[in-house]
Amino acid sequence: MSQSSEYDLVVIGSGPAGEKGAAQAAYFGKRVALVERSPYLGGASINTGTVPSKTLRETALYFSGLRQRGLYGVDYSLREGLTLPDFMYRCRAVVETQRDLILKNLEHHRVEIVWGDASLSDPHTVEVRLAAGGVRRLTTDVILLATGSSPHRPAEVPFGHPRIHDSDSILALDQGLGEIPDSMAVIGGGVIGVEYASIFTALGVRVTLVDGRERLLPFVDGEIASRLQARLGELGLTWQLGVRVERIETSGTGVSLALSNGTAVTADVGLWAAGRQSNVAGLGLEQLGVGLGTRGLVLVNERFQTSVPNIYAAGDVIGFPALASTSMEQARVAMVHAFDLKYKERLSTVIPLAVYAIPEVAMVGLTEEQCRERGLPHVAGRALFERSARGQILGDPQGVIKLLVDPETRRLLGVHIVGESASELIHAGAAVMTDGGTIDRFIDAVYNYPTLTDVYKYAAYDCLITLHRLQGDAALRPAATPAG
Repeated sequence: MSQSSEYDLVVIGSGPAGEKGAAQAAYFGKRVALVERSPYLGGASINTGTVPSKTLRETALYFSGLRQRGLYGVDYSLREGLTLPDFMYRCRAVVETQRDLILKNLEHHRVEIVWGDASLSDPHTVEVRLAAGGVRRLTTDVILLATGSSPHRPAEVPFGHPRIHDSDSILALDQGLGEIPDSMAVIGGGVIGVEYASIFTALGVRVTLVDGRERLLPFVDGEIASRLQARLGELGLTWQLGVRVERIETSGTGVSLALSNGTAVTADVGLWAAGRQSNVAGLGLEQLGVGLGTRGLVLVNERFQTSVPNIYAAGDVIGFPALASTSMEQARVAMVHAFDLKYKERLSTVIPLAVYAIPEVAMVGLTEEQCRERGLPHVAGRALFERSARGQILGDPQGVIKLLVDPETRRLLGVHIVGESASELIHAGAAVMTDGGTIDRFIDAVYNYPTLTDVYKYAAYDCLITLHRLQGDAALRPAATPAG
């Protein structure tokens, strides 16, 4: 720390990037302050995004009995008398616990928390309008911007109306409605839209999802996205894809959407889930020369350094992939670079991601469409969960794993899963890809029985059958061990 600076690091924002970036620097003995303008720690991940939506997913599965339907073939009805406060109760309990855990982690690392609204006076000074009143100036060697993002709110959408919500305000739905709505229109077929559409569909709500694209989740392998869409359709979700919302009408009892294909969608509640924008307003970044992109995205290099060398940024504020998992790692890498710690110097190139829909989707590596676009030779191997005893036990015979493999080296190029525990299963494939491994790793492995993980072995053998057809007996010889 320079003699003129009060802190080595000031972090703005306490979401996954802010918390982990602050803790990483403090762990190595740096003096750190963290500024948070919200009354709560955790950012969108804990308070309005990742944790709440995933908790609501589990709550919906519990109250709807969907898992039991798979086990017993019984069409359970929604628990009688379920109210929105009942539905939201578990979500709020989990959020409060997570806030407390973040506070304890920051306190353990002796990170000073400053409650207030931050702006940058210069590259080394953070001015905080304190929540308790007054202003405090924090001088620092390094600044980490971890201010996250908020739902994009198009001007033509009347968000002040009690029947119109975004992914933040939907969590307060119970404060305006006492009962689960009968119908909902979800605008946006990305991660947030698909997750909430499936959650409310599981609760028996008649949900229509509207999106201007021709398919859901365009970054997901097309075959997996189609399987997800088919499964959601079986649950009762309906679609209006490849169309735009041209006009919105609201009333005291609901919303009506006029679509570009001439149809209209009416619903008790409308949920807009059409993108997010970075929280950079009021920080004063433009005056300091910090480069910004569309919707306020902060531009950074591979070390998460902005155009002002001592100012770093990580998490949703820099855009894709905008995952809590990658946000944490980005901040850690940024702090290692900022303080030359020689510890965690780069972000892994193998990044698993999951969509917590019902059913879950998870992926790592290349999709089949990407392989074709890049002209990469590949073969696919698949295994249905019904081939796994555990899949049968869990009542999810429709789940599937898909492996993409280089036919010459048998190196794993991508893993794609839809079904129960996909978000957990994906890590086995990610570990093999990180080491540049081949499908022989799955064929040679011994898995506990019965588990879902053994679907990897079935999918690997399915790849091997295809390779044997293409290459003859040469395909049955062990693959060469990858260098390194």
